[in-house]
Amino acid sequence: MNKRSENSLTLRQIEVMRAVMISGSITGASKMLNVSQPGISRTMKHLESSLGVALFTRTGGRYVPTPAAQQVFLQMQEIDKKLRDLNFSISQLERGHDVNVSLASVPSIAHVMVPRAAAGLKKRYPDIRMNIEILKIEEAIDFLLLGKGDFVCMSYRFDHPSITFEPLSEGHLVCVCHKDHPLAQYDSVSVSQIAQCPLIGIDPNDPYGKLLARIFDVQGLEYHIEILARFGTTVLGLVQQNLGVAVLDCFTVDGLEARAAELTVIPIQEKTIFSTWIARREDIEISSFSQTYIDILRQEMANVLMPRQL
Repeated sequence: MNKRSENSLTLRQIEVMRAVMISGSITGASKMLNVSQPGISRTMKHLESSLGVALFTRTGGRYVPTPAAQQVFLQMQEIDKKLRDLNFSISQLERGHDVNVSLASVPSIAHVMVPRAAAGLKKRYPDIRMNIEILKIEEAIDFLLLGKGDFVCMSYRFDHPSITFEPLSEGHLVCVCHKDHPLAQYDSVSVSQIAQCPLIGIDPNDPYGKLLARIFDVQGLEYHIEILARFGTTVLGLVQQNLGVAVLDCFTVDGLEARAAELTVIPIQEKTIFSTWIARREDIEISSFSQTYIDILRQEMANVLMPRQL
């Protein structure tokens, strides 16, 4: 293995030599590089000694480059330009310039959590572009396999040979009612109390609806969904009209009472923990920017307060 030639220059030596040539003095070079004059002098002496070539002549306190140094200087200018171009490209990358993160989410995560994570990503990479779609769970396969996006935020996982699932966050269910509803007086409610009320909800045959209805099925309770809606946001609008009671996930309703004074969010006494997931193609690694988004989203979801489970 060949050793590095003793006559080759380091980037630091090139930087010092160029600064001396431009400024014409050790003092000027030290100011350009914001380093001490002795440090510049030592670097120049070592450089000329190792090269065995005089690079400057001292005339009237000025450092005048020799013809040999002039030839080297032209190459240095080219190197300096390439380094500045490289630094500019890095700075653009640090801001997310010309980067696009494309993702999808089921509505329950998309309503509140996805925008919060998007704000966090834009804060870190101000120039980044994002494309965000809202999908039903069954639409995730086509979204990923057709290359429409990098990943999907899911409230349900399934087996597929080309799709892998990674844990995102755990969540819990809550009861939502109008402030004038009889349940609003309680600090917490049981599943049996909820089952006695007219319900507004998602179709139990829908994977998300099944997640919400599972708390009744586990206890063998009869329940009556009087109004079916496709999305949690629609359910909330119907509850806001005092048309019934709903069971929704904590991510959909986080911060809800601050935005909708007519609604009350009540913890459910029974344990209602569920998992959420990131789905992505098995054969494609997601970008570091997408991974950063997922990390921010995971933290935002972890910040949602869990009620005391009785």
